[in-house]
Amino acid sequence: MNFNNDTIIALATAQGISAIAVIRLSGKNSIILTQRVFKGKNLLEQPTHTLHFGTIMNGDKMIDEVLVSIFKEPNSFTKENAVEISCHGSPVIVKAILKTFLKEGARLAEPGEFTKRAFLHGRFDLAQAEAVADLIHAETDNARQAALNQMRGGFSTEIKRLREELIHFASLVELELDFGEEDVEFAKRDDLAILIKKIQSYLVTLIHSFDQGNVIKNGIPTVIAGKPNVGKSTLLNALLNEERAIVSEIAGTTRDVIEDEIQLGGITFRFIDTAGLRETKDVIEAIGVERTKEQMHKASLILYMFDVTDVTDQEIAADLAGLDELGIPYLKIANKLDKASSQLVEKLKAQDFIFISASNKINIEQLKDTILNRFKINQVKQGDVLVTNLRHYENLLQTHQALDRVLEGMSQHITGDFLAMDIRQSLHYLGLITGEVTTDDLLDNIFSKFCIGK
Repeated sequence: MNFNNDTIIALATAQGISAIAVIRLSGKNSIILTQRVFKGKNLLEQPTHTLHFGTIMNGDKMIDEVLVSIFKEPNSFTKENAVEISCHGSPVIVKAILKTFLKEGARLAEPGEFTKRAFLHGRFDLAQAEAVADLIHAETDNARQAALNQMRGGFSTEIKRLREELIHFASLVELELDFGEEDVEFAKRDDLAILIKKIQSYLVTLIHSFDQGNVIKNGIPTVIAGKPNVGKSTLLNALLNEERAIVSEIAGTTRDVIEDEIQLGGITFRFIDTAGLRETKDVIEAIGVERTKEQMHKASLILYMFDVTDVTDQEIAADLAGLDELGIPYLKIANKLDKASSQLVEKLKAQDFIFISASNKINIEQLKDTILNRFKINQVKQGDVLVTNLRHYENLLQTHQALDRVLEGMSQHITGDFLAMDIRQSLHYLGLITGEVTTDDLLDNIFSKFCIGK
């Protein structure tokens, strides 16, 4: 892609009223365009990484007093000439400045286009570029540190090292094909097998890290389910410590999914209150019940609630059998402890029930601890390598499978051309992670999820 004559502009700070706003430009002519509308020092004569006070003008009309930061190629985020304009954070001012630059020949940036240009100009690889978006969206300290580790190249360094070792052996295997009639072996098969097993061992470590990485990045969808009137909405309110859901003694009050997030132990839990599970002729409630079932299938954890003042052994057994069949991890919550008989409590204790009173907030903190212990994770430290991206995870799996085929082929003494084919496949999947192998569709898909202005 050729950006030489293309200058992009976007608001880099959040929309809305604020003390200041930052508008970014990038492209060969970004400093020239800024000079045309800037009243102050001659920006074309100023050194890189300098800050200048002045005004942005629309003809003879002053729009705002600003500070302009100058970054000259290749010493900028995008490795192009770039400008950042700090103005007052009025939406009217921001809009007027953007319109002025568009009139001068700039165009509005697409989502993630600044980071995309940085990647295409070699500022960092694709995995590091994706980490930029993860860092912006990080909601916990663990998520921030995991994204920062990836952005600084910890993950990429390992992937590149593995790929270089494979490339060395692949080139030797390819060289053998040029001497096919002479029956020579440049790539020692025993050495290749040792290398592949070493690479696979590290790949397995990365693949297994995805369970923790995914939890850190995306949080845990946790569905609160059960029959009507067992206290699901009351529990949601108690967990969030606010009146998020309507609570009523009338069965079927909750007819749609209600959700909110809290952080427990550095993990974001998305608690989802759902409609009570029962047969109903009410069309709206029936839709809510179907949505409950959909959410249960997508959950990472189900908090299944029973009203211990109104439940039979048969109902408990039937509901637990359905949960076992669903195959999603679940906790058995016995609600209304303050009204339960001691005989029933003793019976359910033997079945690992968690006893609470949602309305009186009894044992809510203990319930939170139990939930957290189901997803206990270690604190992410500087330098830890975790896979947090589903695209990376899938490509690591594909790499491992391709290397399995190489080992299987060597055990069956297949010819070098087929061996080279599987090695090339493994290199392809590793290259997709870091961006050594890309397509326009892949890049468009990745950067379209970024913020405009980043």
